[in-house]
Amino acid sequence: MLSRRHLRLKALQSLYAYFLSSDFEITKSEKELFRSIEKIYDLYLSKLQFLIELRHVAKKITEENKLKHLPSAEDLNPNLSFIENKILDLLEKNTQLNYLCTSRKINWGNDYETVKKIFNQIRESDEYSNYLLKKDKSFIDDLNFIVDIFTNYIAENEFLEFLYEEESIFWTDDFFLVNSMVIKTLKMFTEKSNENFELLTLYKDPEDEKEFISKLFRFTIVNTDKYQEYIISKLKNWEPDRIAFMDMVIMKMALCELINFPSIPVKVTLNEYIELSKDYSTDKSKIFINGILDKLIAELKASGVINKVGRGLVE
Repeated sequence: MLSRRHLRLKALQSLYAYFLSSDFEITKSEKELFRSIEKIYDLYLSKLQFLIELRHVAKKITEENKLKHLPSAEDLNPNLSFIENKILDLLEKNTQLNYLCTSRKINWGNDYETVKKIFNQIRESDEYSNYLLKKDKSFIDDLNFIVDIFTNYIAENEFLEFLYEEESIFWTDDFFLVNSMVIKTLKMFTEKSNENFELLTLYKDPEDEKEFISKLFRFTIVNTDKYQEYIISKLKNWEPDRIAFMDMVIMKMALCELINFPSIPVKVTLNEYIELSKDYSTDKSKIFINGILDKLIAELKASGVINKVGRGLVE
């Protein structure tokens, strides 16, 4: 489920691209923004589907081993703990997951060798060996094992991340969020879960969150000249062209939120954009942006341009 912080990040990326582009079509750029957000859910579904595909690979290898010219006793009587894992079974039977993956054309059918390679890494691990040796496995044992292998072999797998980045440029900054969504989903399963288990949604409140991201994106663009004037008025011994381009976009977004979202407290907005500057701009940006915004907040509050109400009054 998307947080406001991740929505701000997506808006920042889209605004950065918009201001650098020669194509100034707001509607077109906004559609791309929402497309990039929607793709996050595809990544979530894809990672859940990958777990199911591991099971398919395990089944295929098991059947192939039985057909060997001289199969071993283990080939003929394999340990089926992984194939019969209750969590993998629930995922594979999940009605919603099956429908969404089919409708969005998400599958690993053409990547058998990739899935097999990662399954073999898992199969050679201590986690896998210990899991197979454990007698009378409980539902919790099955759950903990799947969470462990997802965390250790899938979530931050560099080869998988490379494949995902090849498929969509939108996903680079989404891996951490989606991995947490997958783990949260797995931990929501209980022994009473069935094929109607509900997956996480992308938005907590779709109407509210979509309105937030659209307004933030559009109002930053429409008022960009005004916000730039505010920023320039607080520069001392600095020429505007010396400001890092990303810093300027971040400050314009912050001003947009401060002015146009009266229910969001000033402190929340300031902290959120300082955090963005730490991750996506220069080492000195945090101090610079904080200094400029502090001065502007005091001035714009005094003049009534920033006017908070309700929850936004919280300091």
